[in-house]
Amino acid sequence: MSERGNHDRGRRARPSIKAMIGGDGARPRGRAQFDLRKRLLLVTGTLGLCSLALVGRALDLQVINNEFYRQQGDARALREIPIATSRGMITDRNGEPLAVSTPVESIWGNPQELLKHPQRLPDLAKALGMPVDELTRKLSQRAGKEFLYLKRRINPDEAQEILAHKVPGVFSQREYRRFYPQGEALAHVLGFTNIDDRGQEGLELAFDDWLRGKPGAKRVIRDGAGRIVESVDLVRAAEPGGDLTLTIDRRIQFLAHRELRNALQRTGASAGSAVVVDIATGEVLAMANLPTYNPNAVASTPVDHRRNRAVTDVIEPGSTMKPLTVAAGLEAGVITPTTLFNTNPGWIANGRYRTTDHKNYGILDTTGVIQKSSNVASAVIVHKLDNRFFHDFLARFGYGRKPGSGFPGESSGVLAPPAKWSGTTKQTMSYGYGLSATPLQIAMAYAALANGGQLLPPTFVKGERKEGQQVLDPAIAAQVMAMMQTVTETGGTATQAAILGYHVAGKTGTARKFNASGGYSRRYISFFAGVVPVANPRFSMVVVVNDPDPAKGYFGGLVSAPVFKSVMEGSLRLMDVAPDDIDTWLAAQAEAEAKRLKASGAKVPAPRSTAALAPATTAVTALVTALPIPVAEVTP
Repeated sequence: MSERGNHDRGRRARPSIKAMIGGDGARPRGRAQFDLRKRLLLVTGTLGLCSLALVGRALDLQVINNEFYRQQGDARALREIPIATSRGMITDRNGEPLAVSTPVESIWGNPQELLKHPQRLPDLAKALGMPVDELTRKLSQRAGKEFLYLKRRINPDEAQEILAHKVPGVFSQREYRRFYPQGEALAHVLGFTNIDDRGQEGLELAFDDWLRGKPGAKRVIRDGAGRIVESVDLVRAAEPGGDLTLTIDRRIQFLAHRELRNALQRTGASAGSAVVVDIATGEVLAMANLPTYNPNAVASTPVDHRRNRAVTDVIEPGSTMKPLTVAAGLEAGVITPTTLFNTNPGWIANGRYRTTDHKNYGILDTTGVIQKSSNVASAVIVHKLDNRFFHDFLARFGYGRKPGSGFPGESSGVLAPPAKWSGTTKQTMSYGYGLSATPLQIAMAYAALANGGQLLPPTFVKGERKEGQQVLDPAIAAQVMAMMQTVTETGGTATQAAILGYHVAGKTGTARKFNASGGYSRRYISFFAGVVPVANPRFSMVVVVNDPDPAKGYFGGLVSAPVFKSVMEGSLRLMDVAPDDIDTWLAAQAEAEAKRLKASGAKVPAPRSTAALAPATTAVTALVTALPIPVAEVTP
């Protein structure tokens, strides 16, 4: 076959291009057909619908139904942080600050953020003044938290030095720190606060709710590093704590603290307390205790030094009970002011024991029982009294129950009911053994004697008035006060408590301390309880000196009475209390002038009579009350 024929057969066997693409309207058999344009339209439409759905969803989430996701976002960026508030100020009765809150800074960190930058921890540890391993350990223990205090209550300048290192995740916040300007002198009365500014002891604890106030709160937005980028709103405004004005007089408090400290140094005693009370109102003007502590640096103080012994510690009151024993006898009618007591031979039996006097005083009248402090005569009086009557009489004066001052931890003392008395109890109680009381209780009992027999509850808050109770007939109270006045005069046991220009009524006391075996040791507690001035009583004061060195003297008239004199001399002048013994003052001045003239060789004028001096009494009274007390005596 020719080549031409073969070529023609091949051409006839292949379909034409037009036939293949259907140009002639023919469709190939056995193959799927598609429309490219329709497919493009379908894809475009699908994408458009998806875009529309996304836009709609975004509109729904961001505009229409955005509350849920907004809350979720806020939960991750919005924070509610506290607004610190200052604690109320405590002042004395004259407005002098005793406790104030000063602004400080606290450094805190975000452990999650800090642990992301371990290379910065050495710088931070150095700035904080702590070892790196300690800082790392603290952060690791709170790795899942967002807040950790790193250093609290520091000076703002110190805080800025720490922040200057710009360690990621380290911030500061404002707080307040308590400061006590009077330091040790008022530590036991005020107490102190903890690191969270909450009262822990003393009046800081008693009035914590009033002083603390209520912290506020605000909402802020923080960025990823924990920085505040925006304050959103105020949730709750901070309410500052209320101020508190005390009955304490800062000047008298310092006098009591100073003189008590001097007494402990002079006598070698281990502890002491002093309480000064305003007789007419029951206000506590001063309350000092030793040993004491610095409330501005509590951590380094032994716990035992923080105890307010004047309120919490009970002691056997010793001979300070004798005026009450005499008052009970007068009220029961078993004795009179002129009754005579035969104390020979200086002792009286008390079961298997003896009640003895310091020496044989022989025959004493009722005044002499108090002036000479006779245990024997007190025992004779109490034997004439019914047990229940004597118990109830002492209970009326506040023994055996809390004074009601509101001070935390105040003690009620011990006054056992007659059913629990042994055969010797009543006799020993007559001169201050077999019962116990706090120095505050003794001070209030003496204030009742001076206040016409009216017992007032003590108070530490100025302006607070509590209802008193009439516990003794005013006439009997006046009789006992006159007897107590002889204690500080010639022949009494507390002449060192006498104050020139004023009549002082008081009573010494010396009680033996218990030993480990349950008996009494040769260690002592020395007391003096007194009232001044007698004509118009203003102050009641109790001084307790615990465990003075016997070799240096331990009687109350020698150890505690001088403290009373020094404190009361200053207090009378500070409070402008008029003298009630001008004649003695004038006589002392005349004697001093005569000695001066004699020493200089001048002629000593003849002494004038009291009547001749009478016209000058009023002017001298004004002069004495106006005498200023040296600044060194009233300023810490």
